[in-house]
Amino acid sequence: MSKSSSPSSDLFAPPRKRSPARVNSLSWILEPMERDAAYQRRKMFGCDAAYLDESLYLVVADREPPWNGVMVCTSREHHGVLMADVPGLLVHPELGKWLYLPQTDEAFESRAATLVRLALDRDPRIGVAPKPKASRRKSWRAAD
Repeated sequence: MSKSSSPSSDLFAPPRKRSPARVNSLSWILEPMERDAAYQRRKMFGCDAAYLDESLYLVVADREPPWNGVMVCTSREHHGVLMADVPGLLVHPELGKWLYLPQTDEAFESRAATLVRLALDRDPRIGVAPKPKASRRKSWRAAD
C-alpha cells in the first residue's frame, strides 16, 4: 500500500463495524397488517411504510416532529372527511398531500388503530399507488 492510499482503500482490510439498524419504536402500529397476505413493510427515509396491494397506505415515524407519528397517504380531496372521521388528524406540514397523526395526540393509540383498520378495509380514501419507475435506457451493449 502506498503512502497516499488510505486504509479504507485497502482491499484486505477488515470491514468496518456497522452500527446496528435503528429500530422504529412505532412499528407496533403496523403489526395487525402483517396478517394480510398483500401486506409489505418497506423502509422509507428511515421510517416504516405499509403497503397493501402495492399501494402505500401508512407511514410510521419516530423522529422529530413533524416526523413523529402516523402519516396517512391520501389525496387532498379526502382530507376533510378523514379529519372529521378521525379526530386528531392534521394536514402534514411538509407533505401537504398527506395527513398526520402526531404521537403527542391524546388518543394516539386508539386513533392509530382506527387508521390501520381503515387501511386493512381498503378504505378508498386512503392509499396511493406509487408512480411507475421510469424505464431505464437500453444498454449500449444490448444487441439490436
